[in-house]
Amino acid sequence: MAKIKFSDGQIFESSEAISVYEAAKALYGSVSREVLCAEVNGEATELSHVIDGEADVKLLTFADEGGKRVFRHTAAHIMAQAVKRLYPNTKQTIGPATDTGYFQDFDAEISFTPEILKDIEAEMKKIVKENLLIERKVLSKEEALELMRKLDEPYKVERIEELSDDAEISIYTQGEYVDLCAGPHLHSTGAVKAFKLTQCTGAYYKGDQNNKMLQRVYGIAFPSKDELNAYVLQQEEALKRDHNKIGRELEYFTTVDAIGQGLPVLLPKGARTIQRLQRWIEDEEEKRGYLLTKTPLMAKRELYKISGHWDHYLDGMFVMGDPDDYTKECFALRPMTCPFQYQVFLNKKRSYRELPMRLGETSTLFRNEDSGEMHGLIRVRQFTISEGHLILRPEQLAEEFKGCLDLAKYCLETLGLWEDCSFRFSQWDPKRTDKYEGTPEQWNEAQSVMGELLDTYLGRENYVIGIDEAAFYGPKLDIQCKNVFGKEDTIVTIQVDMLLAKKFGMEYVDRDNTMKTPYIIHRTSMGCYERTLALILEKYAGALPVWLAPTQVTVIPVVADFADYAAEVTKKMQDAGIRAELDDRNEKLGYRIREAQLSKVPYMIVVGEDEMKANAVTVRARTEGEGGKFSVDEFIAKVVSEIETKKH
Repeated sequence: MAKIKFSDGQIFESSEAISVYEAAKALYGSVSREVLCAEVNGEATELSHVIDGEADVKLLTFADEGGKRVFRHTAAHIMAQAVKRLYPNTKQTIGPATDTGYFQDFDAEISFTPEILKDIEAEMKKIVKENLLIERKVLSKEEALELMRKLDEPYKVERIEELSDDAEISIYTQGEYVDLCAGPHLHSTGAVKAFKLTQCTGAYYKGDQNNKMLQRVYGIAFPSKDELNAYVLQQEEALKRDHNKIGRELEYFTTVDAIGQGLPVLLPKGARTIQRLQRWIEDEEEKRGYLLTKTPLMAKRELYKISGHWDHYLDGMFVMGDPDDYTKECFALRPMTCPFQYQVFLNKKRSYRELPMRLGETSTLFRNEDSGEMHGLIRVRQFTISEGHLILRPEQLAEEFKGCLDLAKYCLETLGLWEDCSFRFSQWDPKRTDKYEGTPEQWNEAQSVMGELLDTYLGRENYVIGIDEAAFYGPKLDIQCKNVFGKEDTIVTIQVDMLLAKKFGMEYVDRDNTMKTPYIIHRTSMGCYERTLALILEKYAGALPVWLAPTQVTVIPVVADFADYAAEVTKKMQDAGIRAELDDRNEKLGYRIREAQLSKVPYMIVVGEDEMKANAVTVRARTEGEGGKFSVDEFIAKVVSEIETKKH
């Protein structure tokens, strides 16, 4: 029998086991074509999934993230079927859905050129028109191996061989096409109405550069052509705002092959903007009681052994020396600052009166990211971060966590990014105690404090919980921001740590004269400076707010006769703290104004005979165009006000 509770609260009961589709049809009279799949007890599955017992069911459409993923996964299978029809000798590997579409890796004899991608799209349309039923079967490991060997799919055979002998393996078929896949999928191929193959790149098998280079074909898919066309237009606009494009065009940064991937060179504009951000953050943290530290960029392996990073994070570190040779010193560049900043606390005996101790540092960090993950300034191997650690008494945890969240909100609101953020509360998985350190009581306490604060501060509906996503030493809140292509990256992290203080022997003398172990909060106030620069370049399409613009005012004399007056005006603005530049080149006035506009300078001021006689300037604003005539002092006051208020 089945007892099914749907997400709207209605309950359907059957004396026999029944599929999700049949139960929904019996309860509601019909099932909308927009329903793509279902979530049964929290797990996405097909509408054909049979329920025998009690279950909570949610019907998913393309508006649901789970529905999107099932839809895109099915599109990946349609693409793979089209490739196999056109090029039967092609071997396939993985083909998952992604946040924005899907991809499939192929080992093919031919190169997937743009012309061939068009042929594959045409074959995909035929498969959709055929409206092939998608069926799931479960095989034993032996049966699955026999099938994939018969189909001559060596990568699938290898995947099956990695599974346990008693594994139940799901196989999906649509027409003549058969694939090893965990699923789930749509009911038939006909539901995928609109799609487009976007590009083909190289990808190492299993992401390992020692393996064979495969061809990765990317695609997008939607239930209707209107949705597809809207997405294509949005992507075209995103390309215009992509920091990887405008950041290079506006000369904020560059990359050099001889230096290496993920190691950008900040040009004067980028360096100036990050300098302004850094000074602002350090000053703001000082106002909030932070103590500034400056610690080494590397340490011996022994420091990371104490913290646990050597055992839990070695693959992500740049190591200098043989990590397994304990007869010689071995160093590693730091992937985080916490073990270094703890030494400030450990420098002498501490009292409860000194807590909370808020330590802040502009930290350069190094992480050995995969080459395929590199993207402009958003994901790099060397980066600078507004890192801090708060050492506190357990009873101060709630107040200090809230203070960290207040600081992050202030910083992101000032940058204009808060409204674009989402929130993820990463918790441990109590079933995987081998992955995490500490007791269930410690984890429950930290997660309870964080959860109560987030419920009050953000509202439970405004954050998601990620089980088994915590760091090995504590739960964390990730504040994430989407780039122009819709991919979310973490911009700020606030993390509770109940364990590392004990590992480092950190203690303080409490009120009762006994030694106690403090708690620690790891946090960033604004996050990674490079990533923040990328996000604000995209947010403002390169036209940064006045307070962040590397050049805030360009002073342009009409002709050379007024260059001396223009220089005086420039100097007066510079003395007032305005980043002003003089453009007195022997070029036409219109050309110089146009260059300043293309460089996204907030203000251009033009001076000629009338302005010189009146000790004035004629202002042309980046956004409003002609802004009229101001006295020099009036204009300086206007710009200084925008800088001080950080208007955006």
